[in-house]
Amino acid sequence: MAFREVTMLEVKEVLWRWLEGGSKKAIARHVGVARNTVRSYIDAAEAEGLKTGAGAAALTDELLGAVLGRLRSAAQREHGESWATCEARRSFIARKLADGLLLTKVHRLLKRSDVIVPYSTLYRFATTELDFGGSATSVPVADCDPGQEVQVDTGWMTLLLPDVTGRRRRLRAWIFTAVHSRHRFVYPCFRETTVSAIEACEAAWCFFGGVFRVLIPDNTKAIVQKADPLKPLIVRGFLEYAQARGFHIDTARVRRPKDKARVERSVPTVREDCFRGENLISIPDAQRRADHWSLNEYGMRKHTRTQRMPLEHFNEVEKACLLPAPAEPYDVPQWSDPKIGPDQFAVVCKALYTVSRLYRRKKLCARADSRTVRFYFNNELVETAPRQPPGGRYINPAHFPEDKLACAQRDTAFLRKKALEHGQAVGKFAEALLAVPLPWTRMRLVYALLGLCRRYGDARVEETCVRALAAEMHDFHRLERMLKLAVPAPPNDGTRGKVVPFARHLRPAVQYALPLSRTGESNNNQEGDKP
Repeated sequence: MAFREVTMLEVKEVLWRWLEGGSKKAIARHVGVARNTVRSYIDAAEAEGLKTGAGAAALTDELLGAVLGRLRSAAQREHGESWATCEARRSFIARKLADGLLLTKVHRLLKRSDVIVPYSTLYRFATTELDFGGSATSVPVADCDPGQEVQVDTGWMTLLLPDVTGRRRRLRAWIFTAVHSRHRFVYPCFRETTVSAIEACEAAWCFFGGVFRVLIPDNTKAIVQKADPLKPLIVRGFLEYAQARGFHIDTARVRRPKDKARVERSVPTVREDCFRGENLISIPDAQRRADHWSLNEYGMRKHTRTQRMPLEHFNEVEKACLLPAPAEPYDVPQWSDPKIGPDQFAVVCKALYTVSRLYRRKKLCARADSRTVRFYFNNELVETAPRQPPGGRYINPAHFPEDKLACAQRDTAFLRKKALEHGQAVGKFAEALLAVPLPWTRMRLVYALLGLCRRYGDARVEETCVRALAAEMHDFHRLERMLKLAVPAPPNDGTRGKVVPFARHLRPAVQYALPLSRTGESNNNQEGDKP
């Protein structure tokens, strides 16, 4: 026969009818219990001083509790020999469990010591007497004041409908839950990045109509660079955003879901109740669905904890306590740590920027917003440049030598200016060299012309250029031969007009006469020998 537990109300009903003068048989038939059960209840009541016919008012709550205590103690079964064996080994079992041993290992150690007890009895003894396996005491965290805290979580939601190419994209969602009113905002996106986290916060402040004073996120890499229960390292871009909007960041501990319990179990709810089964085409379509769900479905549904509708609760109590909502959109910056190459260029957001030679082969900190790019070295601002599009390039002329920069930038005007500094004719000859449809292709000729000025002097090159321009000769190589073959004027050292003495080793002119041909000598000899 199955055992049926009699409830407290049935015991109370039996005692009431007995105090009113009812018989045991009639009480058992009316309540639906055995007469022996009724008799045991009456015996317990009489042991507490109750008497039949005393009336229902005589059964107070204290007497009813005493009767139930007697019945409970009588129903308890005494422990057997195995329990007594565990009790004798209490200190040994408690010490091993305190050392971190498994209960199965303790059971084997007892068996090795010839202490044979069933594992089920050992388990009941450990759980009942030694608090084995019991979870730690959970104390609910008190709700904050209105407008103080909002908790944030993120997770995968659902797939969008196929696009024109047949591709289906999976979307995520940032979920914001107000701690006091439980009002909720959902921001769908494709990627969990710092930029999307800032955009989600901006949309949340617009949705709530104000800024909460404390943001409690989990340890997502989009917000927390290094998790730490005492001093977490926040991502620079998000920390700067929090400072701009005036709220604090209180991150949850790693694997401590109770630190953000108000939003912890919201991801499955939002996925199933908000997005599952909906025909969503794009992110804006998903955002419209999320707003409608937050305001008209979840927001108008009575919350099981607060017993109030979240939207109504938020508008009535919490909305007026928020910080003012942002008046202008936030310019999201992008932080990076570029290393300066030997060419003095740094890559920031897929664009090139030059920095001073002092920072070559060093790592700087760069902050890029929509207008400017700032470079920091040891927390000190060292360079500022206008923002360039991806693939663009910004070169500051002050970072390079003027002549090398002119060559790199194909600055023909700089070469014309340098040639004029060596003389008017040199400048005109350089102008003639550059007078072609693509002047930058002949910059090397002008550099070579400047090299002739350094080799032969400005005056000699100027004079040669005058003769070349007069003859309309604009060939550099012929100009170079003219400079090489020209006899330089003798220096005026004060000896002009004086008789120059003959050189000491000057030979006479007869030594320079041509010798007689060997053919003429042979002819004369032949004629003289004839008889």
